Amino acid sequence: MPGAAGTPPGPRRGACEALNLVILKGMLQYSAALDSTFQALADPARRVMIEHLSRGPASVSELARPLPMSLSAVIQHLKILESSGLVRSEKVGRVRTCRIQPAALSLAEQWIIERRSSWERRLDLLGDYLAEDPEPGGEP
Repeated sequence: MPGAAGTPPGPRRGACEALNLVILKGMLQYSAALDSTFQALADPARRVMIEHLSRGPASVSELARPLPMSLSAVIQHLKILESSGLVRSEKVGRVRTCRIQPAALSLAEQWIIERRSSWERRLDLLGDYLAEDPEPGGEP
């Protein structure tokens, strides 16, 4: 009979609870900066800007050129990217030049890597579990 919340009985239940605790601690480890990064990256226009900036610094007008929106809309998107820490801009004379900030992307990358690792462990545990138990409908 399964344990609480549908977890298996015995040692497997303890392993499931321990894994859930590790996942929760991992989720709490990240700050609002990560949320801000993913919110900024959620918009396709902002991802186009980030892709452009990954090739080097660019002016606001250069970033706006391929986008089907007004310059003021581009500036609003850039403000979101700047507030998330993904982009930094500097005004010299009449030109505002933007640069990507790799550290903010590194935080998101690290989070993704940890999630991938966690899911790989979970799938390994599932594979082990399935390898131990006889197939349904097979001989006891």
